[in-house]
Amino acid sequence: MDQKVLVLNGDYTAITLCSVQKAFVLLFLEKAELIAKSDGVLRTVSKAFPKPSIIRLQRYVRVPYKGIALSRHNIMKRDHFECQYCGSTKNLTLDHVLPRSRGGDSSWSNLLTACSRCNHAKGHRTPQEAGLIIRQQPKKPTLSGFLKLSAGTLDENWHAYLH
Repeated sequence: MDQKVLVLNGDYTAITLCSVQKAFVLLFLEKAELIAKSDGVLRTVSKAFPKPSIIRLQRYVRVPYKGIALSRHNIMKRDHFECQYCGSTKNLTLDHVLPRSRGGDSSWSNLLTACSRCNHAKGHRTPQEAGLIIRQQPKKPTLSGFLKLSAGTLDENWHAYLH
């Protein structure tokens, strides 16, 4: 039951992920419709219902999109919890590509995940000056890309809605 369900807005755009229980409640109250089901069923005392994979809200909900919050956890999630210099998954920290001491800001394009050893070796230099190569250039994730990261395992039905 820890599976996630993709929630689509009234216009079939992906807006979030929710639990199977929350999706079932929305379906039962007729606030959403079932678009795709996954393997398995949900049973009550007298009935069995298909387990949802994708639901669509009956009404279009205006969601003010402010972007994905810039946080330590979200940066590490974007970088798959590995050092962007050596690939290590231990003792992770955040690193400013252009150090703050040299005018670098705290933004999606200037922050990346680094292990403490690489971060210390880089110091107050740029990666080029320190002789380090960035595996994946940091950039702001899209909502659909971030939903893919948050889901863990992707249901094959979701591919049409998360591009």
